[in-house]
Amino acid sequence: MSVPARLNIVTLGVDDVARSRVFYEALGWEVAGAVGEEICWFRTSDSYLGLFGREDLARDAGLRSEPTAEFGGITLAINVENEAAVTAGGRILKPGTRMDWGGFSGYFADPDRHPWEVAYNPTFPIGEDGRITIS
Repeated sequence: MSVPARLNIVTLGVDDVARSRVFYEALGWEVAGAVGEEICWFRTSDSYLGLFGREDLARDAGLRSEPTAEFGGITLAINVENEAAVTAGGRILKPGTRMDWGGFSGYFADPDRHPWEVAYNPTFPIGEDGRITIS
């Protein structure tokens, strides 16, 4: 038996689900569903982003919720079709910069300090379905 290589939902543990929901809605993201004020999901091109209370998510996974360090060992990325990208809030971590690999890349943090890269990579074409191709 093998585990399929796919990613259906990325769930972020957040301090305040309502605040984070407002942030992602300000980015123009579509809420796909919610369970009261406890959790909500946003539709992405081929998966979902979930927002769940940090303590509740840790408990659900059987983990202790430790205070978060500035960098938790993961970044999330959004690839865009061109070099122009607009942010709707959050904190700029690294302004968009021309990269030596031929594209642009910058980082912002959401209200819970989850780092997001926004990148334009001319070697990663974006299909009509919004998915990139890495070869």
